Amino acid sequence: MNLPLEYRWIAAATLVMAAALGIGRFAYTPLLPQMVSELGWRLGAAGDLASANYLGYMIGAFLAPSVFRTRHVRLWVALSFMASVATTYLGAQITQFSAWFALRFLAGVSSAFCLVIMTTHLIHVLSNLDKSSLGNVHFSGIGVGILVCMLSLSSSDPVQVQWARLGGIAAVLMAGAWMLLADQPLGLPDSYGGRAGSRPDPAPAIVWRLIIGYGFFGFGYVICATFIVVIAESISGISNAGLVWWAVGLSLVPSVYLWQLAANRWGITPALLAAYLVQRVGVLIAAVSGNIYMLLLACVLLGSTFAAITALGISAARAAMPNRVAFAVSAMTLSFALGQLLGPALAGRMADAFGNFFWAFMLAAVLLFAAAALTLQRRPRT
Repeated sequence: MNLPLEYRWIAAATLVMAAALGIGRFAYTPLLPQMVSELGWRLGAAGDLASANYLGYMIGAFLAPSVFRTRHVRLWVALSFMASVATTYLGAQITQFSAWFALRFLAGVSSAFCLVIMTTHLIHVLSNLDKSSLGNVHFSGIGVGILVCMLSLSSSDPVQVQWARLGGIAAVLMAGAWMLLADQPLGLPDSYGGRAGSRPDPAPAIVWRLIIGYGFFGFGYVICATFIVVIAESISGISNAGLVWWAVGLSLVPSVYLWQLAANRWGITPALLAAYLVQRVGVLIAAVSGNIYMLLLACVLLGSTFAAITALGISAARAAMPNRVAFAVSAMTLSFALGQLLGPALAGRMADAFGNFFWAFMLAAVLLFAAAALTLQRRPRT
């Protein structure tokens, strides 16, 4: 292909983010009301399925760096791509809750492998080309995947048909990514992959604060991201609840680039702090929304921050640990996944207990504020 090397890798990583996360992970949100209705689930059970996905994501984030210590990186990349597609398509074949639990777990494992492997490779390639400022652009693929997902959904089709269609789209996107990488070497130097050898440098305190805050972010954002369409369904006067997920996807696509401009001007950590606070406002608005306009505003604030925070958080950690990039990416993703694991299950049970999501969203807002506070660094004394 005639694309410059950096754009080839960015395009491939963007397609993978669209298939593995925008579709593989987040198609569950707009389909959740229909699945609850057709399959007879309670909100707590729906939250458990979301948590199963995030449990798999957490385990995948923990295991993914080990791929770089093998001689078969290309095989693992191919298996990750195929597993992500398969776990999306198989949603068309099952109806039992236990099978769905296992499927969403495996989807989480594969999406974490795709994110960690592709992001770490992309960081390495762009660093060698002195194009590190482009290292976050591929996260816009999450929004692209959400928009493609929304374009393909039809309320007149059974949920099994919807998952089959999404599986086919994910297969096309992953095939495109693989073609872009077909002639590219896959594998990383020791400092990126973390091979056995000399004792690694310890992580500085700011990295651990970023890791903890990233977990709070995972808990806070995922409650809103999982149940926002369900909330829209409960508001009278809304004929198409999926409209709110459109708002998330449309605001997400340009957000990564715009927040990167802010980070270039004011620094990664201040931009990350601001994004946390903006998302907190969105969660608070969602908690008290009583009409479509407030809910759409909450969705715009959610969409314009969650992929950007994902990118900025990883950027901040890898900047603090330039010699342990795989560790930084994996540790942040692992913490993020732990927060996501706990959030939906707790929020679903709180909704069952209180009859609404108000208190779950208030808890999410508190943790997002704590995440923002953890990004603050003490200024050295003069």
